[in-house]
Amino acid sequence: MEAIILAGGFGTRLRSVVSDLPKPMAPVAGGRPFLEVVMDRLQCQGFNHIVLSTGYKHEAIESHFGDRYKDIELSYARETTPLGTGGGMRNSLQYCREDDIVVLNGDTLFSIDYNELFQFYHSHRTRLAVVLRNVDDVSRYGSVTTGDDGLIVGFTEKDASSDGGTINGGIYMMHRSLLEEMPPETPFSFEKEILQTKYKTEKFYAYPSDAFFIDIGIPEDYLKMKNLS
Repeated sequence: MEAIILAGGFGTRLRSVVSDLPKPMAPVAGGRPFLEVVMDRLQCQGFNHIVLSTGYKHEAIESHFGDRYKDIELSYARETTPLGTGGGMRNSLQYCREDDIVVLNGDTLFSIDYNELFQFYHSHRTRLAVVLRNVDDVSRYGSVTTGDDGLIVGFTEKDASSDGGTINGGIYMMHRSLLEEMPPETPFSFEKEILQTKYKTEKFYAYPSDAFFIDIGIPEDYLKMKNLS
């Protein structure tokens, strides 16, 4: 039970309310970092190793957590230069021990059942399962189109529509070979250079979920999370 958490973003949009910390360390309930809430979900579902992909103000994360969080062993894959989402994942593989890995964002809480995701991923014999979520406004994320069997068949860019639809929830279950095909230490976007490219020639499947979802990347939603906590 192993995961990579992407925690190296600059958090530009959130700086008006959280100016001195990386996004995943933004304080929520009782001043605890949001990243603790994310890792609590993983810990209670049996994860025992997490690789934190860090970059911007990585010291804040590393000094707070050290090498363990509760029952979870922590490793750090630090970016010395920005590598993008795909490059950050690729860089993290050096610390991963499993072939099948969960990847998620450190600034998003999506309370899915990971055991169900594992079963879905293995039953479809795919190299990638993407967790999807229905939302009222897809303009911030872009939308994902699927066939009747859950096969991913298309993507719409963000800002193209403010209507409701199905978005990429930012959680992936994948085989490490999907990332190992890309060169190491090279910046690239996982969404554009793997997900939105390789789905045309390879079967990627969508795992839909209506579980609680919040992305604290903008001040309005961060303040919602603080009020919920």
